[in-house]
Amino acid sequence: MMLKKRIEDFCKSIGLDTIGFIPCRRFDELEVFYRERQKLGLQNEFEEQNIEKRLNPNLYMKEGKTIISIAFPYYHREIKDEVANGFSIYTKRLDYHRVVKKYLNEISEYIETLGGKALGFVDSNALPERYIAYLAGLGFIGRNNMLITKKYGSYVFLGELMTDLKIECEDQRSQDELIKYAECGACKACLKECPTKSINMSRSNPNICLSYITQKKELSDQEIKLLKGNIFGCDFCQLKCPYNEEVATNVLEEFQTLVHMNEPANVYAGMDNSYFKEKMSPTSCGWRGKNVIRRNAIIHMDHAGLPIEQYKGDSPYINNYIERLTQNK
Repeated sequence: MMLKKRIEDFCKSIGLDTIGFIPCRRFDELEVFYRERQKLGLQNEFEEQNIEKRLNPNLYMKEGKTIISIAFPYYHREIKDEVANGFSIYTKRLDYHRVVKKYLNEISEYIETLGGKALGFVDSNALPERYIAYLAGLGFIGRNNMLITKKYGSYVFLGELMTDLKIECEDQRSQDELIKYAECGACKACLKECPTKSINMSRSNPNICLSYITQKKELSDQEIKLLKGNIFGCDFCQLKCPYNEEVATNVLEEFQTLVHMNEPANVYAGMDNSYFKEKMSPTSCGWRGKNVIRRNAIIHMDHAGLPIEQYKGDSPYINNYIERLTQNK
């Protein structure tokens, strides 16, 4: 218990107060779900094909005994009425992979002073991080499949640490509780708001989630129509969630809103390599590269009835989408 308290206190000292612990174990209860999903061909290109890597933490750290799950609040409101320009709230700040990894490294170094070893993960493994956070008591998983915390709502990034220290803990919740959506009650706001019906009352399908579509390299004509005004990511279900109405904001200074992420779509539609490298590359959407963001910004403008022919140039990829958009009118 002393180890747990020390680690919690250290996390609080660096601004992190939503943290939980579970035993490092194989998540046997998820195997049927993953195998059925694979059998039905529902896995997408971002998902790990090897199911064992999704179930067994000890493949990443053989001597792991405890998983520490931590929520990193990212929403800042220092820019009043943040501009709705097609970018999801999470993309308008520094790349969370780098920020979260920095914090995890600090905690790992502290764990070493306690005589243990720790390995940090932020999108660098295939384990079910929202499920781990749920089991660890950080929050609940809503109908929109997002982890919702009491203090920060769903505006959090997740990171995990695996350690060889055996810390007194147990799974705080069960899989059976998860699927009841008790905390959501009768509320179905997210289902009504979802523009693609990716979340619904029967079988949720993340492969048609608007956020996923904005990140795809190739889009069908139908997906182009679904994109509407979104350039990267999607917040429809978050913005109407009652649990996001009164949340603590402006917590971690590294996640302050970047002013240049509130520009109009034409800025991103016409950006060159220099602009992308300086302004976009350090953000949470920069990993996808310049042309996907340019393409989505051009689609955004086309949906708004603005001219797009001027963005033709030396990129066959961009030219192809402009031609498809103009031909389909």
